[in-house]
This record gives sequence, structure tokens and C-alpha cells, in this order.
Amino acid sequence: METSPALQPALTRPDLLAAPVAAALAGWPAGAAATEVAPIDPELADTAAFCAHYGVALADSANCVVVAARRGGTTTYAACLVTAVSRADVNGLVRRHLDARKASFAPVDDVLAATGMQYGGITPIGLPADWPVLVDAAVAAHPRVVVGSGIRGSKLWLPGALLAALPTATVLDGLGLPVG
Repeated sequence: METSPALQPALTRPDLLAAPVAAALAGWPAGAAATEVAPIDPELADTAAFCAHYGVALADSANCVVVAARRGGTTTYAACLVTAVSRADVNGLVRRHLDARKASFAPVDDVLAATGMQYGGITPIGLPADWPVLVDAAVAAHPRVVVGSGIRGSKLWLPGALLAALPTATVLDGLGLPVG
């Protein structure tokens, strides 16, 4: 296990951010100043491997999963942000909140094409402007949470309150269900 990687202000290292993430941070003055980035081994981008290797508690890390919600012939994409010790209530709370008949994890290729991000680095910052971002209350209340940066080779550290303040964010109690 290594110690946590060296953190730097996110906007000073655009090479460690996916282009849409860098653009979103540049237009987000309040959030950009409090957001830090650190390079990581891309092979360790998956949450469990990252946390184990860098000594970050799973409860201090959040996963962003993209859901495809369908009603009739319409599909809506939404991002769900939950702590790494929970899983998103996709078929319950998410489906009801999005007023969908069916909700499931979105096809990876569709998500990558729509976001300009890499698998294993998806983050709620810089997503398409019409995608709702559903944030679990535990993430919103976290003083400093780790999320993806849009690429596999880095992670972002920022207050959960800033994620809850994203333009399309809604904080939902009970979004994250206990794993197991």
C-alpha cells in the first residue's frame, strides 16, 4: 500500500482531466478552487483497487454510475453518485425519481461516446447538460470525497457539497443501499 497520491489544484493539471471535466471546472469558480487532482496508476482506477493501494477508505470514495431510464420510446440518461460502500437503488428510487417504467445501467459504449470520458473514470463533473445527477445524501454530506476525473489515470478530491451543487444535481436520501 502506498500513501495517498500528491494532490494539486485540479485546474493546474488539465492533463489529468478529461476535456469535458476540465471545461466544467473552468466554468465552476466556487468548485474549481476546492477541487484537487492526483495522478494514479490507471490499472488501479477501479474503486476497490484504488482504495486498497492508496490507503483511501471506501467510505471516502464515491462511484458514479450512469443509468438509462426508459418510458415508452424515450430513454433518459442520469448519473447516480453513491459512496463506495453502497450501491445505487436503480430499480427503486432512481426509477421512480426519473418517472421511468424501466431503469438499468446504461451501455458503456453509449456512455463513453456521450461523455468523452474513459471507463473507470466517469465522474458527475462535465456530463452532458441534460443529464440529471442524483447524489446520495451521504455523498453530499461528505467533507471530502474522491471521485473519478474522467480518465483512469487520476482522481479528484472535493467536498460532497460541491457535487450536490452541480447544476443538474438532486440530493436523494436513500439513493445508496448498503452493499451485501
